[in-house]
This record gives sequence, C-alpha cells and structure tokens, in this order.
Amino acid sequence: MPRVKVSVIVPVYNTGKYVDECAPSLLGQSLPADEYEVIYVDDGSTDDTLSRLEKIAAEHPNVQVHTQPNSGWPGAPRNLGMRHARGEYVQFVDHDDTLGPEALERLYEHAKRNDADVVLGKMSSTMVRPRRLFRHTVDACTIENDELTQSMSPHKMFRRAFIEEHGLRFPEGPWILEDLAFVSAAYLKAERISILADYPVYYWMKRDDGGNNTQHRFNPRHGFWPNTRTVVRQIKDGTPASDDIDALQNRLLHRLYHVEILSRTREPEILREDPAEQRQRFEAAREVAVEEFPAAVREGLPAVSRLRAHLLESGDFDGAVALAERVREVKVRTEVGEPRWEDGRLVADVTLDLLRGDGEPLVLVERDEKLYLDPELVDGVPGTENGWEVPDPFRLAYAELVVKDRDREDWWYPEGDLEVRLRPLGEGRSQVIAAGRLSLDPERLAGGRPLERGVHDVWAYVQLLGVDRMVRVSGDGPAAGPALTGGRIALPYWTIKGQLALDVDQRQRKLGPDTATAAAANSARAKGRSLPLPYVAATPDSAPVRVKVTVGTLGVQAELLPAPGTHTAQLRLPARLKLPAGRHPVNLPKTAEPLAYAVVRDGTVLRLEGPAYEAGGGRRLLDSVADNRQVRRVRRRLGR
Repeated sequence: MPRVKVSVIVPVYNTGKYVDECAPSLLGQSLPADEYEVIYVDDGSTDDTLSRLEKIAAEHPNVQVHTQPNSGWPGAPRNLGMRHARGEYVQFVDHDDTLGPEALERLYEHAKRNDADVVLGKMSSTMVRPRRLFRHTVDACTIENDELTQSMSPHKMFRRAFIEEHGLRFPEGPWILEDLAFVSAAYLKAERISILADYPVYYWMKRDDGGNNTQHRFNPRHGFWPNTRTVVRQIKDGTPASDDIDALQNRLLHRLYHVEILSRTREPEILREDPAEQRQRFEAAREVAVEEFPAAVREGLPAVSRLRAHLLESGDFDGAVALAERVREVKVRTEVGEPRWEDGRLVADVTLDLLRGDGEPLVLVERDEKLYLDPELVDGVPGTENGWEVPDPFRLAYAELVVKDRDREDWWYPEGDLEVRLRPLGEGRSQVIAAGRLSLDPERLAGGRPLERGVHDVWAYVQLLGVDRMVRVSGDGPAAGPALTGGRIALPYWTIKGQLALDVDQRQRKLGPDTATAAAANSARAKGRSLPLPYVAATPDSAPVRVKVTVGTLGVQAELLPAPGTHTAQLRLPARLKLPAGRHPVNLPKTAEPLAYAVVRDGTVLRLEGPAYEAGGGRRLLDSVADNRQVRRVRRRLGR
C-alpha cells in the first residue's frame, strides 16, 4: 500500500453547497489519490453538510469524515483532523477555498527537496492584497525572514512529525486569532521554512453570501484582546529582547502592532464604526500597546504610523480621528512613460508619489537639518504643534508592481524593483517617491511560464511614510502596439478606467478592430507574399500565428510570423490564390479598413502593399486592369 504523503484537513460547519464547490479541487489533484487523504471534520453542522460529506466519502476511498459537537471555531476540528492524519505532511484547507490542480504534488516535492518543516504556497485571493513574500520561490529560510509574518493564515503544509515533536495545537473553542497562535509557534520552532511562489497553490475567495471564516476578524466577544496578548507573549518568549528597532523580536511584533493594534486607530475603522464603540476599542488597544509592546516597536514605525501610535498610547482618540480623516484623502499618483516592446517585454517607466486631499504633493519640509511631515497633513493634530519629525523617510518604505490575471485572480510580479528616493521640490521641500521600470515578459511572468490567455491588469502597491495604497497603474498616452510572442498575439491597452492592461491571445482585444489605425498607416511594400508589419513587435523565436483574412472575396488562412533580421512581424499569404488578376484588399474579420493589398496575377501573389503605400499612377493602373483581356494580349506581345 503506497505511503500517504499528504493529509488534507478541512474543518466544516454549515458549509452547504460550498462543500461541493471545494471538493473537486481536493479530489482532482495531480498527486495520485492513493498518496494523499482528505479528512473532513464536521463541527456539529445543523444543515445538510454532513450528508454531503458522507456522499463524497462513499465515492472516494481517500476521503474520511469525522464529526464532533459544535465547538464554535476551526481550532478543535483541525486538532481532531491531526489526530486522524497519517500523511507525512499536513495541509490545512478551509471549507470554502480551493487548491490549484498541482498544489499538493508541488508543495510535497518542494518540502521533500528542501527538508522543510513548513511550506508556504502562493496564495491567490479576492479578499487580501498580494504579498511580496511570494515574489520568489525560497528553498529554505527561518523566522529571521520577517516577511513570513505577511502570511499568518494556517493554509500551509506542515511536517506532521514536526507538529508532534513540538506539541503544536490550535487553541480550541471560540478563540479568535487561533491561526496566529499556531502559525507563529510553528515559525518560531521551525528549522527550515520553504516558500513556493511559482505556482498558485491556494485560492482564498470571497463567498457570494459573505460567510467566509475570516469575516469576523475583529470580535472582542471571542477574546480578541487577551488572545492578542497571548500571541505577543509567545513571540517575546521565543526571541531575545532588544532596544534595537531592527532586532528580530521587534520586527516580528511590528506585524501584530500594525495590524491588530493600529487598525483600531486608522481609517476606515475609526471613521466607520459607532464612535462610542470605537472609543472602547481604542482604549482596549491602548492598554495592550502600552502593557505588551516594547517601545522599540513603536519607534521603528514609519512617520505616519508612528504618529498614530503616539496618539493611541497617549489616549487621544479625537486626535487619531483627525489624522485618519486627513490620511483617508491621500492618493497615489502614477506617472507612466510611453509603453513599448523591448526584446519581447512590455516596458514602461513608472513613477509613484503621494498627493494630499487637495491634490498637492505630500511633502517633507526641512528645518534645522531635520525633516518634518507635511504641515498641511498634520495641521491641528495634537502633538504636532512644532511639526512631526521624520528621522528616516525610507523606514519600511517600498513599492512594487504586480500583474493580476483578471480571470483567475492570480497575482504575478514582473522583473525589476521600484527605487524609493527623495525628489527635491525646492525651498526646503522634498517628496518621497518610488520610480523604476515595468518589465513584463508574457512568456515568463507566470512563475517562469507563459501567462494564460486573458486580460492581465497592472497594479502598484505603495507603502510610503506609513501610508499604504493599492492602485491602478494608469496613464493617458498612447499604448504600445501589439506583439507576436510565443505564438500568440499580446495587445497592450488602457482600460476605461485608464489602467494599463495586456490582453494575451486576443481574449477581449482583437488584432484588426483594435489596430486599424496603425494598420492604415503602414506604407511598406514587399515582393512576394510576405508584408512587413512595423507596428507589430515580435520576438525572433516566436512561433507563427494563424489568422483568418479575406482577400477580395476569398477567405484564406494567413500567418503572422517574425520578420527576419528585425524585431517586428510580417503577414504571409498563401502563394496561390484563386482570384482574378488585380489588386485586392486584405481584411481581418470585423474590420472595414484593409490590413494590406495583395497584387495577384495568374493566381499567384506577386506582392503585398500596406494601405498607405503610394504606388506610381501607371503601376496602380496596370494592377487594376491586369485581368483585362486586351491588356493581357498587349503584355504577351511586348514580352515576345
């Protein structure tokens, strides 16, 4: 009997139809069915969930179903699943999520190759922004890689012997943050942690009924604040204390402070909730911040976040509201140079900066050789009467470009980095900006593989001065022309909202209707049946693309292929066409204006001409009357 490589543990409660939506992704894995098992644990469902599970188990020998009285939270069902697991590794999956078809096989191979205790697989989600943690695959790291704290959900693969050796278990009962408690303990104990970033492993999607496990992330009735203290103390117990803001303990605690504590002080929460209730949250957050977190955590925050922390720890709720109202209005401006194709890559220069609510740049002001936060941003905020100093304008600052597969919700990171720097504005004013180059290779972007057919949107994530935004990379200039790459047509364009997008393999944009203007300007002329298309970029090694065209009244199959010695494409027609002699328009489907003209004589394509080619009057006349009997008789006589 084959060894069980992976045990997939799925806690369920009143899941209903979502069991049937999740199950195919678990049961259709590329890993052979006898090499993994799926363990469902029903937490006392009161609907038809259990009967659905039993039906699945009856049809699949590698599926187990276990039940228990309702515990009210996923922790206890996961623990029960671990007690029944036989796999070398354990993978946790929530009942309303799905796995990529090769997820278990790839995760297991990565784990075995690197002897990993924990493996983080690339996540795709409609509920959270992409995480830079998944920019590159990592064979082995430890908790010293503090980017690991960007992923604190339990949807990972853990070596079962590692779990048992350290007695790792989820807190049971209604215990919010149970995932942070388990995952942080695993990170602290793990000797080797691997990251698989070149394949979308886990799809964490928002349910149409809003019933995802994570919808009630903040709920003080389930012990949010004491549980936060528990996780903080767990990290403090597992790492050495230090006053250095960059020490490991302080870097790990930063995530908890930023997400679980400062969220109670910033937009949208502090401006959205009932003020009386939010004041209670604010005060509870203040107590935890002051009593549990070292001062170095606060001091290590970027400027705006450090100001929020100051207002929180001094108990100034109204000041935090005032700051949140100002920061809410801050926008990110994107400046995009003209996109173009270079060596098969779509490239463009990109600059990102912050604008205040009035549309003016958010600046830093220099005074007495120190930098201070924009006075307009902090005007009237308590504690900033003499300005708010910015000791390090680059503290935790970064920006990155990401490309989203619109159909599949996958996020990919193009090559290159954006550099964060100061841009002088004169009169002692400067601005923190991020600038660099987009370099999008449609043949390698998807984890070294070609992008799937579809539309791919370009986004930017910005974290400057403690202000973070996810924004469309937008512009208003001309987009690059189409490109022939990897045997497909890629068409860049600006969406209705002005966002840069790339349509791969003509999912929505079409060669013809969306390139008519460039085609009409083509003045090339070529002997024979191949016409240069200077407005279509091409990689020299690209396979040809077959396209349907109409030559005169005849429908034929043509080819787009790289033009020798250039980085552009050419159109090639069949050598022989059953057409009368003359000059015939060549049209792509649903395109009124011709792509080219074909000059045909005796059924042979003599040459192709671009629509803008200016032939001499005599040549054009001869082509147009070439099929006239008297003209052919005169030609034969002249030939003799």
